[in-house]
Amino acid sequence: MRNTFEQDKFSEADADRSIETLFGYNLKRAYMIFRDDFRHGVEGAGISPRTMTVLGLIVDCPQITQSDVARQLGIERSGLVAIIDDLEQGGLVRREAVPGDRRSQALLPTPQGRQKLENTMAQARAREEQLLAVFSPQEQAQFLDLLHRLRRSCENDTQA
Repeated sequence: MRNTFEQDKFSEADADRSIETLFGYNLKRAYMIFRDDFRHGVEGAGISPRTMTVLGLIVDCPQITQSDVARQLGIERSGLVAIIDDLEQGGLVRREAVPGDRRSQALLPTPQGRQKLENTMAQARAREEQLLAVFSPQEQAQFLDLLHRLRRSCENDTQA
C-alpha cells in the first residue's frame, strides 16, 4: 500500500495543518489496519477482536464478575451481556453464582475457552509479526512500551 502522505510535498505551514500530523489520526489508521488484518486472519475461528479481549480478561482473571469486565474494558453492561452469552453458548466460558451476592455472576473460562484463546493469540501474534516487520525488535519493544505508558497515563487520569 502506498503512503499518500509525503512530508516533502508540503510547506512547513501546510504540514502543521495536515491531519497526518495528528497522533490520534495515525493511531486510528494503524488500529484499523491491525483490526482488519486480525479479522481476516481469524475469520474462520469465529471470534472478533472484542470477544477475544473479553475472553482474554476472563482467562487472566477467573472468577471476575461481569460488572468488573465491563468496568475494566469500558464496555456497556448491556453490550457485554451479548458477548458473554455468545462465549457461553460457544462453550468458552461459564457463569457461576457469587457467594453472598445473588445479583452477581462470576465468569470462568472452560478448557475449550483457554484453548481458543491460545490458538487465536498465536494467530494474532503471527500476523502482528508480519505487520511490525518494518521495525527492528528493539523498535517494536520501544513502541509497545510507549503505548503502555500512554495507556496507563490516560487510564490513571480517568480514574482520578
